[in-house]
Amino acid sequence: MIADAVAGLGAWIWIILGLVLIGLELLLPASFFIWLGLAAILTGLLDAALSLSWQACALVFAALSLAAAILGRMIMRPGTQPDTQADRLNQRGQSLVGQVFTLETPIKGGEGRIRVGDSSWRVTGADRFAGARVRVVRIEGTTLVVDDP
Repeated sequence: MIADAVAGLGAWIWIILGLVLIGLELLLPASFFIWLGLAAILTGLLDAALSLSWQACALVFAALSLAAAILGRMIMRPGTQPDTQADRLNQRGQSLVGQVFTLETPIKGGEGRIRVGDSSWRVTGADRFAGARVRVVRIEGTTLVVDDP
């Protein structure tokens, strides 16, 4: 009885299965069912166009599911590019290296201060007047070493 109903739906059973799988994607945080759903919908469309047997439909669905899962993985996880921001987590000074700032206080005796956003940083370098532009070349502890821009 159920087999007759499924057989009577023909290609629509694959499209319905695809929509159910895509609906599961909305309920479950997997990011996997959508690819199976797309494979099922494509299988239904191929079945409608080519009048495939149920065995051929099953093989097409398996192949398309595998291809869709691989494609989905490539789309969802693009490459292994290094995350430069994560490398500098809790090391704010490292992100300042190479940037140019204006001296807040003059560098006298090798020490001065610059303003970065809402914070003030201790700097070392050659003596310069307040308002001079300096480039951060490296960080030593919590002190920024500066030079000409």
